[in-house]
Amino acid sequence: MSTMQEVANKAGVSKATVSRVLSGKGYVSQETKNQVFKAIEEAGYRPNLLARNLATSKSMCIGLVVTNTLYNGNYFSELISQAAKKLDANGRQLILVDGKHSAEEEREAIQFLHDLRCDGIIIYPRFLSVDEMDEIIDKYNKPVMVVNRKLRKHQSHCIYCDHKGSGLQATNALIERGHRNIAFITGSMDSPTAIERLSGYKEALTSAGLSVQQPLIVQGKWSAASGSAAVTALLAGGVPFSAILASNDEMAIGAMKALNDAGIAVPADVSVIGFDNIPTTPFLIPALSSVKDPVSDMVSEVISQIISMLDGGYLSEQNKFVSELILRDSVAAVSPD
Repeated sequence: MSTMQEVANKAGVSKATVSRVLSGKGYVSQETKNQVFKAIEEAGYRPNLLARNLATSKSMCIGLVVTNTLYNGNYFSELISQAAKKLDANGRQLILVDGKHSAEEEREAIQFLHDLRCDGIIIYPRFLSVDEMDEIIDKYNKPVMVVNRKLRKHQSHCIYCDHKGSGLQATNALIERGHRNIAFITGSMDSPTAIERLSGYKEALTSAGLSVQQPLIVQGKWSAASGSAAVTALLAGGVPFSAILASNDEMAIGAMKALNDAGIAVPADVSVIGFDNIPTTPFLIPALSSVKDPVSDMVSEVISQIISMLDGGYLSEQNKFVSELILRDSVAAVSPD
């Protein structure tokens, strides 16, 4: 691999001149720049990125911390894909780092991105608390945005979806259609999203004067298999239900399969609603009703906020996003008891 000195020798300039051309700092005539760029092309020289970052204080990279247990599923595929596209359109690269299995490992991932001199950091936390994230924003002297968590101190540094409201909305839709015994399949309960969706379900029942029946709440693990197992547990429990709200579409699909295997028709016998509106939902038989989170809009806003901070702009206070319930064939009205 060629060195900067070899490029300088080939261009007939000093090493310091080559450095000024690469960093964009200091005056260099256009003729000299052309000589240096030609020498770089001929020599096949690639500058050391870390050295360049140290010299320019810019990496043109934005880091994203996501816990690896969240990688699976369309929601996070869309999140990462949209982040990469939006950054590329703004001349920047996305660096994805695994937050692994604990708050400490999420902190290490954030520090790693800081050490790489990323221009900004986006955090999609699972284990870090709200207070810890507020401390992280205070600690680092670079733009930090938090996705899917409402902060207390630095509210303008977060973008979040009203998961409690979406749980309430979906439950109310079932209540309005006459359902009174509504089962709920939770996600993993170490997830803030799962907790909020369950909270919305409970609030909707209570507001409608319906009791929260604990036997109708079964814990899932975000997978189709766990949705199927949850239905098996519900049927074994013996408490009747006319609808199921599953905390993501994968579990809803597993639930529909288990109902079908048990000879229970959807929606004639049991209505089903999921969350995330994955691309396959309209093509299932019956088509699955689902709550669509505005992932693309949220990611776009996060990137816009990061770039605004880098350019010295102002942060928006519009950080709360609302989901949309899409009703399809998997939901039917019933005559209330």
